Parts: sequence; C-alpha cells; structure tokens
Amino acid sequence: MANPFLLQLSTMPLSSLLLPPSRQFWPDCAQQVIAAMQPDGNFADASRSSELDFSALRVIVPAYEHASLLIRAMAQQLNGNFIPPRINTLSAWLALQIPAADAKAAVSESERLMALYAQLREHGWLKKLFSARKNTDLLPLAQTLLTLSDELTQAMLPLVVNETGLNKNLAQAEQVWHQALASLPMPVQQVLSDEAQLVWQIWTSQLDGQDAISLRFQKMLRLAEHAPDPLLWLNPVVPDGLEQQFLTAYAKKQAVQVISLDWRATKLANVFSTAWQEVVEKEDEPPAADALVISAPLNNIRTLAADSLEQEAQLGAQTILDWLQQGKTSIALIAQDRVVARRIRALLERAQVHVSDETGWKLSTTRAAAALAAWFDVVVTRADTVMLLDLLKSPYFEPESMAAFDEKTSWVMAIEMALLRANVVGGWDSIIYALGKTPECAGLLDNLKSTAGNYTQHKSLTEWLTLTQQTLREFGISASWQQDAAGQQVAQLLEKLREDCSQLSDTFSFAEWRVFINLQLESTALQGAKHDQRVLMLPLNGARLRSFDAVLMAGCDAAHLPSQPKEVLFFTNAVRRECGLITHEQRQRQQLRDFAELLSANSDVVLSWQSQQRGEENPVSPWLERLNLCLQRAGLTRLETQQVQLSTQSLPTIIPQQPKPAAASLQPANLSASGYNSFLACPYQFFATRMLGLSSIDTLSDMPEKRDYGGWLHAILKTYHDSLKAQPELYPAAKQEALLREISQTMFTNVLQKSPAALGYSIRWEKVIPAYVAWSQRYAESGWQFEIGEVWLERSLEWADGQITLRGQIDRMDVNQQGEHAVLDYKTTPIGALNKKLKQAEDQQLPFYGLLAATDEVTISSAHYVALEMTGEKLADASAANYAVWQQELQQAIIQNVTAIGQGAALPAQGISQVCQYCEVRGLCRKGAW
Repeated sequence: MANPFLLQLSTMPLSSLLLPPSRQFWPDCAQQVIAAMQPDGNFADASRSSELDFSALRVIVPAYEHASLLIRAMAQQLNGNFIPPRINTLSAWLALQIPAADAKAAVSESERLMALYAQLREHGWLKKLFSARKNTDLLPLAQTLLTLSDELTQAMLPLVVNETGLNKNLAQAEQVWHQALASLPMPVQQVLSDEAQLVWQIWTSQLDGQDAISLRFQKMLRLAEHAPDPLLWLNPVVPDGLEQQFLTAYAKKQAVQVISLDWRATKLANVFSTAWQEVVEKEDEPPAADALVISAPLNNIRTLAADSLEQEAQLGAQTILDWLQQGKTSIALIAQDRVVARRIRALLERAQVHVSDETGWKLSTTRAAAALAAWFDVVVTRADTVMLLDLLKSPYFEPESMAAFDEKTSWVMAIEMALLRANVVGGWDSIIYALGKTPECAGLLDNLKSTAGNYTQHKSLTEWLTLTQQTLREFGISASWQQDAAGQQVAQLLEKLREDCSQLSDTFSFAEWRVFINLQLESTALQGAKHDQRVLMLPLNGARLRSFDAVLMAGCDAAHLPSQPKEVLFFTNAVRRECGLITHEQRQRQQLRDFAELLSANSDVVLSWQSQQRGEENPVSPWLERLNLCLQRAGLTRLETQQVQLSTQSLPTIIPQQPKPAAASLQPANLSASGYNSFLACPYQFFATRMLGLSSIDTLSDMPEKRDYGGWLHAILKTYHDSLKAQPELYPAAKQEALLREISQTMFTNVLQKSPAALGYSIRWEKVIPAYVAWSQRYAESGWQFEIGEVWLERSLEWADGQITLRGQIDRMDVNQQGEHAVLDYKTTPIGALNKKLKQAEDQQLPFYGLLAATDEVTISSAHYVALEMTGEKLADASAANYAVWQQELQQAIIQNVTAIGQGAALPAQGISQVCQYCEVRGLCRKGAW
C-alpha cells in the first residue's frame, strides 16, 4: 500500500517521512513502522521468524515518554501481542556502547567550570573588563563562557573532526569565526575585541578531545561505522549538524528513515498557516485555491483573561478540577508563566489533586537545599541572629546534642526568646553569652561556633566537600535528608561532585565554594514523584509529539509568550548566524511551531493570562492577537472565552460582638505597675496579656530604641549614686560631673562596640550630664539622700477574702533626716508631659511603688518623676500631690478590681484610640469589626 506521507527531500540524503502535527501523529507513525517491516517495506528482514516481531528495528525517540506512545499506538494498530522495536534515546543508546580501547574519560561539567574559574581569577584585567568587584563574580562568567564554548563546539565540531578523530587544524573554523566578527560594525569590533579573543581562546582550549560534546560525537561516529540495525529516527525538529552527520554516516551501512513534522501550509490548519506564516516551510508549488479559504480551528480553543495572578491561578485550578469531574484522565498544565503554574499546583494539591511535575524546578528552591544555604549564611554572617534562627528552625536540623529536650520546639523557642529579650543581632560571643541561663543551648551554639571556625583558608573542592558533609552529619541534616526526596537528591549531588572533582587540585576560598554550590543547586532540576499522572505540569517544548484530553496553558501574555531570550556577551544574532549557532529568530520560530503543534494536537485547549498587572493593562501574546485578527478578517468569530464558575461554600454568618470575657479561675496572683495600668487602659488587654499570658514576640533591631536608652541611663545613674554613697569624701561637688562623665563613657564605649548607631544617644546624654549633676546637688541640699537604686521588691496585699502579690523594680529610693522615704522614677520625657500625666492621674506607677515599698518600718511620704530631658538649661522633677491619699485610693481600687475578677466580672475591650493604636492584642479583640 502506498504511503501518502512519504516524501523524499532533495536536501537530505536519507529517507524522510513528514507527518502533520495532529492527534494522529502516533497512529500514523505506528502504521509507518508496521508497513516498513513488511516483506516489501524499507526495513524488511528475511531472518525474522514472525511478522509480529519488530525487534530488528532500532527506533530513536527524543524522550522516554515517546517510547510508550509509539508502543501503545502499535498495539492499537495490531490489536494483539507483538514484539516491539528496540526503542531508546540517542544518549541512552550511546551509553550502552562498549568504550573504545583508547577512549578518554569526559571531564565533568563541574570540574571544567572550576578549572576555568581558577584560570580566570588569576587575571586582574578580566575583573576590570567585566566589572567584577570580587573573584566570585567571575564564576557566573566562567559558566557563561563554557555555555558559549559548548555552542561553538556543537556548530563547528564537524569542521575540526575527520575520520580519525579530532583534527587540531582549526583554520577553517577560525575563518568562520573571523567572518562572524566582521559582521559587527567596526567600532563594536574594537570595543569587543578582548571579549572575542577570550571566547576564542577558551573554546580552543576546551576542544582537547575530553570535552563531553567531542567525546559524544566520536561515539556517534563509531556507532555509525558499526551500524548494527536499521534505524528509525523520530524527532519533531530537524536534526542538528552533528546528528545529520551521524545519520548520513549511518545510512552508508544500514537503512535510515527520519520521521519529523510536516510544516507545509497544506498540512496545517489554514488559519494557523495564515496567522503564523513564519512556521510554514516553503513549497515548490503554490497551494490550491480551496486551501486559501480560512476556516475556524477544528478543535476547541478558548481564552481566559484574569484580573490578577491569584485570579488566573484560581480560574485555572477550577478549570482543571472541572475537567477531572468530567472524566478526563490526561490533563496538561503548560507552565509558560512559572509563578502562576506553581500557584495553580498549590491550589490543586490543596484540593487533594496531585500534579506530576516535568518542568524541572531548580533544586535550589527546595527546603532541603535551604537548610544547607542557611548554614552557609550563618558562617558568612558570623552568626547573624536571623540567619541562625532560620537554620535552627529548619526541619532538617536535628543535632544529637539536643536530644535531651522532649521537643525541638522547646529548645528553639528558648534560644529565640533569649536572643530577642537581649536584642542580640548577631555575633557568636554575644549569642552564647545571652544563652548563659540555658547551658544546653549555649553548648549547642558553642559547637556551631567551633564548626564554623573550620570554614576558613583555602581548600580543594574535595576538602570542602568532606568538611561540608561532615558538618551535615553532625547537625543531623544528612539523616533527615534521607527521609525526603529532595534531600536525597541534594545528598546525591554532593556525592556526585566528590566524584567529578576528585582530580582538581586547585584550592578555593569558602566564598568561592559557597557560590559554586549555589550554582550547582541552581542548575540541577528537581526530579518529582510521578505516581499520579492525571495532571501533568510541563514546559511548552515538553509537549512535543504528545496529546492530552485537555490542556491549560498559563501565561499567554506578551511578556511570556514568546519567551524572550537574552543576548550573552557580544553574541548578537549576526554573530550567531555567521557562526552557525541557533539565532533568536530560529528559537522563536521553533517556539511558535511548538505552540502551533500544541493547538493542533489537542482537542480541548484553554489559554490564560493576566489582563491586568499593577493596575495597568497587560497585553495578550501577539501570537494570539494575530490568530484572532486572522479569524476576524475571514469573517469568523474570535476564539471563545472560557467560562469558569468557581466553587462556592456557604458559611454561617456570625455578627462580631465586643468581647467581654470572664475568667474567675484565672484571677491573677501577681500584679505589677505596668499590669495594673494595662487593666485600667483596657480590661481585655489585661485579660489577654496578663491572665492568658499572650504576648507578641519581640523583634530584633540593629537600631537602638528609646527603651534601650532608658536602660543605659538607669545603669549609669545607679553606678554613679552607689559610688557617691560609698565614698562621698572622694567626690566633692566639683568632681561629681567628672565621675558621671567617666561612668557614662565606660557604658557607651561598650554599647557603641555592639551598636554604633547608639552614638546619637551618647551625644544626647553628654549634653544632659551637667544639668543632672546640678539638679542632683540641689535635691541633696533640700535634705534628701540617695539610699538604694534599681531595687526589686515584692509585697503581699491582703484583705478579708483574698490577697495578691505586688511586685516591681523601683528606680531609686531616697531618705531624709526625719527618716521619711521617697521613690523616684527616671523618665526620658520632658517635664511638661510628666506634670500633665500627674495632674490627670492617668498613670498609677508612683502610688503603686509607694504601696510596694511601704512596710511597718518604712513609710513612703513622697514620689517624684525625674525628667532626664532638659527644659531650657535645667532638669526638673515632678512631685505627686496628695500622695498618701492617692496610695489609699489605689489600694482600695486594686482590692475591688481583683475581687471583681475573682467573682466573674466581665473584662470588656474598651480601650481608647491611643491605647488601641499600639496594642499587641488588637488582632484578638478585632476592634473595628464590631
């Protein structure tokens, strides 16, 4: 039977078969394979014992997925059992060949990269040429140069290889190279002469017979010389130069047939060939008149414009769910916009729909790789607190030294709270000192510090790998990785690097080692599980020669379709064209062909994009615009719009009400001045923070805050007054200012070493020192003397049916000659604000301290706020009026309020706006919603 698809191309000395891009590709391909193995076929073999035995035929496919498609199509054609052809990819077939006796081992990509980098970093002019600030900036450059070198090898290798192998006569290749550079304007040639010379030297140095491409090509030529079986070459794209030379050599020994896609206008839907004329191959004869009549696509192609990324993801996920409910079992998600595709995947997995992933997400994006990166960050930053906490919280960090704790969360929380309370922003010694009250945690950090100390000096890659793997074992990360698919792949990558780089003797710094590992993780694809393939995520070129029940393509806007390639160094299209490299136009043409094939080979396709981005219109892909324009010019309707109805769930309506909890069982046993002020400001705030014990976690800040300033002044003044009290004869009035300055300088010297940003506070206090000394002397002359500072006190307040413990720390207590006592509280607030606070009695701190300090022997007769901010040229204090009465009123109020709490009184959220503005439990009371 004559084959209607058979076409002999004059430009290719091989038997070639072109099949239209459609769902019928594999049935037609299977029919051709079956026909070719018949007695009168191209590949007939009289030695076959059965007409259902196709094992004499070798079939080369682009990927393993295509092998199952071909076998399935042949089974449908034959309707029974048969022995299939030997199907393989070219790389796998070459790997099965017995190496030649004199075959050289290919240099690994990682070894090539670091060997080249070791040479580049020795030349200072390279850093200047490429604006590299440090050596590690040259590592991505080395990777780029190797990529260009491999492209040149792919294009020019046939010029420097003969029958005996690699021919070092590069005259012909060099001529092509200079012709390519001559295509650039003369000023550009002069500017880029150094770059061009660098690329040429690197390419010729890499072409030593041990690079992977050269060795692979030599294997291909040896295989073609042997040519064991008739060959069917199946690929949607035209063979490149190396493949074409292999097929030509193979055809001298055995029958070879190439099956590819037919891109003639007569074999495509005329709407596609008209809208996208660049995908069409030119024909010798013009198409018939009826072929010029444009008709709508036969398959169902719909568009879906979303207002945002989240809406596109939601509508896309719902579309896939609808298809699954309709019984579709093979659905493709084309990830043209990878961000949207990942969001769709997350939404589907939330709906218990697994998505098999073929897009090749980077290994660096996994949590397993993040654990290794977190440790490197800790080493680089010398234990920055945020970086350290990231490492400790990693699910893979499980050091044996912390096994004594019941749960990991307990010791991680203990470390975090200690560092937050001390506001330690980093530094091994500071962190270990802050953990002094938890010896086990301090010991862990001491071990980490000791391990980090090994990451110094220059080491070979093997030594760096040994140290890193040993560290991962000590931290329990290696063991944790074995329980995770991504972790296993990261561990395998490190082990493979050990094998690949064992022969490299150059040494590298830790910074270079870190960048190298990051590049390896970034260039390695994560191999995801494929136990459920109803929904498959893949790139556009991954859909070649594959058909699905339905296809959703996310990211069909102008920014993503077509994807925009970037020019590398001076390799413009002109240079690429002259060198025989793939140009941007060729890449875009192939991408458009992939898109046209996707639409032709699938009966149900939805194309989605974001029509709005950041409040502005986001244009759709020009390819879709051209298709719609072609339809409109032919008098046809545009592509239909996909209608998606999001699933809804009705929830019961609960009208928010003002919270008024009652918790008699949580009646507080202790009370502080700040706690009682919180109760007065908002009973609900007191309930949440003091009775339930809820509080927001402090945040680290490398900028000192006002509370830090207050803490420093409290410490300075305590030391100052303790010194005056201990040895008054050494510090007469004339020397008191010098003493305070000396103490202040000692304090701020230590503070500035840890936080240079505190310099402003230091200067601010220096201006206040003379005024404070003058005020202190005036106050002493009035009969009051310093007695004690920063004293922590507790006192039990009892009544008929209850009691509560008052507690707090008083800044300062003074005594006069009559034995009366006064409490003083330092404030870094202007005196005017303090007088207003006392006048309105809005702060109960001073009377609370009076109750706290009062005993049978001690009576607190007065209280003062001391302003540590100057008013004019002086400091002043604000005295509490009717202090004894205020204390009695406060005591009665405390008893009444605590008793009411114990009796189940409501604790409503009733704070005023000034209180709610900075309230840390605003999210609990939900004020504003009721």
